[in-house]
Amino acid sequence: MLMFIIRRLFQTIPVMIGVTLVVFLIMQMVPGDPAVLLAGEGASKATIAGIRESLGLNRPLYIQYFDYLINIFHGDFGVSLKNSRPVLDEILVRLPITMELAFYSIVITIVLGMISGIISAIKQYTLTDVSVMIVALLGISLPSFWLGLMLMYFFSVKLQILPVAGWESWQNIILPAVTLGAGGAAIVARMTRSSMLEVIRQDYVRTARAKGLRERVIIYKHALRNALIPVITVVGLQFGSLLGGTVLVESIFAINGLGRMIVDAIRMRDLPMVQGGVLVASLIFVIVNLFVDVFYRFFNKRIELN
Repeated sequence: MLMFIIRRLFQTIPVMIGVTLVVFLIMQMVPGDPAVLLAGEGASKATIAGIRESLGLNRPLYIQYFDYLINIFHGDFGVSLKNSRPVLDEILVRLPITMELAFYSIVITIVLGMISGIISAIKQYTLTDVSVMIVALLGISLPSFWLGLMLMYFFSVKLQILPVAGWESWQNIILPAVTLGAGGAAIVARMTRSSMLEVIRQDYVRTARAKGLRERVIIYKHALRNALIPVITVVGLQFGSLLGGTVLVESIFAINGLGRMIVDAIRMRDLPMVQGGVLVASLIFVIVNLFVDVFYRFFNKRIELN
């Protein structure tokens, strides 16, 4: 197990390098000159040229990239072009907010999705099953930004029972977490239903029923444990989607998290900030996938981690 984890951590290095390269190349294709944005539209050419030279923007692209890569290996993520603050400091301030939002959202995804999927599988082809799957289909189909705006309109503007935006109290968490977790919950519900239906048709489940075990014991102790493997995979992938979804949700609800920081940095063509934010988000996603692989072993001892 330990060697598997160490080997997977080493495998993240080329992945992270690839992420930095892709982001760097994409940002170079974005219209606009960071030096012009910093100097202002009315600045002279000499002023703009001075800013470009001070930021190293006049050097060849490959030199800019390799310098950035070397600095990352030394723990230096660069300095923001917007406010001249270290990128790592900005990330460390914003990251806990995004992780908190992602945590509450993934809890909603897992709890709501698994409970709905189990109930739907047990009540197969009943009105309950059909209703749950229709709601799940709607949850998958609705864009998160539209759902967030509708929740904001009804619960904040019309009913005035929840705050519109911000991140000051537990009331501020509800709407963003539901917005971010609803789509994942729908996907987990459908996967849980499908996996449970496959498992409860197995011979060992019929044998357990023949022995007279209670249905609750059969479902939650025997069937659910073996049905969790594909569900864990989906949950791990959904966590990555949640990190991407925070970009929209944090912008809608005015939350100063990592996602909103990346959006603001893209608008300003703040390359160090964009690269640092995307790199940290990618690293978190890779680590979550590593934990998913370890959880496979926890739920099924027959799985070998190679």
